[in-house]
Amino acid sequence: MGGGGQLTEPGESGSRRAGGVYTWEEVQSHCNRNDQWLVIDRKVYDITHWAKGHPGGHRVISHYAGEDATEAFTALHPNLKFVQKFLKPLLIGELAATEPSQDRNKNAAIIQDFYTLRAQAESEGLFKAQPLFFCLHLGHILLLEALAWLIIWLWGTSWTLTFLCSIMLATAQSQAGWLQHDFGHLSVFKKSSWNHMLHKSVIGHLKGASANWWNHRHFQHHAKPNIFSKDPDVDMLHIFVVGATQPVEYGIKKIKYMPYHHQHQYFLLVGPPLLIPVYFHIQIIRTMISRRDWVDLAWSMSYYLRYLCCYVPLYGLFGSLALISFVRFLESHWFVWVTQMNHLPMDIDHEKHHDWLTMQLQATCNTEKSSFNDWFSGHLNFQIEHQ
Repeated sequence: MGGGGQLTEPGESGSRRAGGVYTWEEVQSHCNRNDQWLVIDRKVYDITHWAKGHPGGHRVISHYAGEDATEAFTALHPNLKFVQKFLKPLLIGELAATEPSQDRNKNAAIIQDFYTLRAQAESEGLFKAQPLFFCLHLGHILLLEALAWLIIWLWGTSWTLTFLCSIMLATAQSQAGWLQHDFGHLSVFKKSSWNHMLHKSVIGHLKGASANWWNHRHFQHHAKPNIFSKDPDVDMLHIFVVGATQPVEYGIKKIKYMPYHHQHQYFLLVGPPLLIPVYFHIQIIRTMISRRDWVDLAWSMSYYLRYLCCYVPLYGLFGSLALISFVRFLESHWFVWVTQMNHLPMDIDHEKHHDWLTMQLQATCNTEKSSFNDWFSGHLNFQIEHQ
């Protein structure tokens, strides 16, 4: 068995190549940028060229090059029948009969138990969304935005009313962030096109951000949570060191971009205040322009045009820019505390090639349930179930 790579001569048809038989050792050798294979349900696929056109971004699929991607494929694609047709031209063979279905450190018993649990959850209808809930969620966001503008229009721009307006706008922005998150996961409607359309409108027109930027970033996080060089959420740009491994590595290599022994002190000055107003804002604009994503750019600009039309007559241009900056400042604190408390306390390390459930549980924790926590966190206090 094995040696499948010699079965196909250059220029032979895909149907001939699909007859290859491979070992895990062979599959694992195809894991570099210009040569990528992966396995789904024991079938071997060459994704080298397809990765560049992958709708979820080339990085997320490339993170599974050289390994079994069955669980990630199932978890990240709501409509498996639809995406199966894209796999057929990429098929080059299958694993040898003597090879196990799982590679490296993946536990076959845990994988089977998780499949059983998922099937039970599906049979009980736990994945069925309630459209009324999302309509009410959207309604309370629009109501907050309308009331924030109305109190300024009716009663003036005093410091007290401006602060109240800022709180209401920041709340609307944070809640819109949770709403777009659900649309971005294609988890509200059965038709993916409806989810995509509402995702672009909510994240674009209600938040001024980019759906494609969010997708390419967030799907990597779900595919490889808390894994260095694969999860962008733990890429701290050398400003912070996280987990148990990274501080040791930085110490051995004498890497000292920042006084890391004081990071617990400067975190409050750099992390929550600047993530959304500075880092995300720059990254979003740069991504839309560099990728020529004019549709997302148009959606994003529609938010800022709407905002300026509403608030420039009340505050002037400078005052309006100051107001939105303060709103982003408040929103950023909210976002950081909710999103990071579910992951940063957990294991953060290099790739260990664990099975899906083990990988997710080691990188994720829940926080206490309450009506307020559910609303405040957009139900991401159930982070384990979400992952």
